[in-house]
Amino acid sequence: MAEINYLSKEGFENLQKELHELKYVQRPFISKQIADARDKGDLSENAEYHAAKEDQGLLETKIAQLEDLISRSRIIDESKLDTSKVMMLSKVKVKNMGSKQEMVYIMVSEKEADFKSGKISIKSPIGIGLMGKKVGDLAEISAPAGKIQLQILEIKL
Repeated sequence: MAEINYLSKEGFENLQKELHELKYVQRPFISKQIADARDKGDLSENAEYHAAKEDQGLLETKIAQLEDLISRSRIIDESKLDTSKVMMLSKVKVKNMGSKQEMVYIMVSEKEADFKSGKISIKSPIGIGLMGKKVGDLAEISAPAGKIQLQILEIKL
């Protein structure tokens, strides 16, 4: 059975926008490229035609994958989330026990992850280490640089 993909409302809407762009902007553009290349004559030696056909195949694969992902996605109702422990969409303030630095992470799906904006995947090493923890708990994370201990300071939405 296919794995369910949990998303925020914003993340789900972004997937739908991306799919719309692929289907209604990029697909017609590639179709036009194929038609233009076809009009140039002999297809067996027409590099433009073959490149456009390859682009079309890649685009159709991407559309199919995105449609599958959307069909398996569920929007999380933020009003029903529990802030007593770290879970999907939690905004977690942590303190690195080694460097004493404080950071804030938002727990999201792999598709929504963006480390620069503080959104980390629940399937990343840090995400896995934080999931289910409560305020005051220590999470031990295995990172390439070694083990990191993060103390949960605050959990909110």
